[in-house]
Amino acid sequence: MARTDLIRASGVVLLRDNRGVTEVLIVHRPFRADWSLPKGKVDEGEHLINTAVRECDEETGFTPILGAPLPMQQYSVMGRPKVVNYWTAKVGLDEGFAPDDEIDEIRWIPAASAVDYLTYPADVALVEQATGQPATMPLIILRHTQAMKRADFDGDVDSERPLSGRGRSQSKQLVPLLDAYGIEEVHASSARRCSETVRRYAKHLGVSVHPEPDLTEETHHDDPQLTAGRAAELAALRTPVVLCTHRPVLPTILDTLAESLVLDPHVPNWGQLWDPKLPPGGFIVIHRSFAEDGRVCAVAVERHTLSA
Repeated sequence: MARTDLIRASGVVLLRDNRGVTEVLIVHRPFRADWSLPKGKVDEGEHLINTAVRECDEETGFTPILGAPLPMQQYSVMGRPKVVNYWTAKVGLDEGFAPDDEIDEIRWIPAASAVDYLTYPADVALVEQATGQPATMPLIILRHTQAMKRADFDGDVDSERPLSGRGRSQSKQLVPLLDAYGIEEVHASSARRCSETVRRYAKHLGVSVHPEPDLTEETHHDDPQLTAGRAAELAALRTPVVLCTHRPVLPTILDTLAESLVLDPHVPNWGQLWDPKLPPGGFIVIHRSFAEDGRVCAVAVERHTLSA
């Protein structure tokens, strides 16, 4: 079947705690006379992550903060295949609901009663899966965006090699993607191309970029154990964090995280998700759960590249 026949969409299971009761937000579509979850089609050139945030905002007035991904939904619409990516989410901003022809009503309901309200069993299953997950906090491992080629750089120190024009554009693309996960701390290899990759996002947050000399290519080459040790420390931070580093450093970082975060190698597609061969601006999101005994576990992992 031709790729153009595929319909892509994204949505969220938006949860909140209301006096100890977990509630989920559902939407009413008058043209279908149904109650469902916030979702919508991916615009041309739009990233799936941006779609999920935009559609929730447009339909409900709530800007979501994405948590762990949920199982992808696949079905047919008028003979065309449709794939919908969903995330568990919590409320970021509330800008107020404005009814229109597409969504005329929204309603917070007890998640345990979703079967009594939602029209489609698949949506009920998503709510059950979302509420069955532990609370998580993201750690994003990001490869820096496209840098000036080494052959074109006339400086004496490679760590001072800057981003290319394309790399600067890619760094702009990253801002809403990182923001979708509610990242609060920004760490980067002290090499210029890494700090430049996340500088715009750090400015958006109003925070500084934490330089990480142990995560540079040079330090990693000389003493990979230093790199591994720092990666393990960052993985234990109890805050939503992004870490920008280099392609040659990624295998050591990911091997360290696989051990320290108790990743299960039998998880479907684990090898593909954990492959260190990220393209410029590509990133891996690790959704961490913090146990009372101090253990940090990876509940879910997702992998993303920038739109062309």
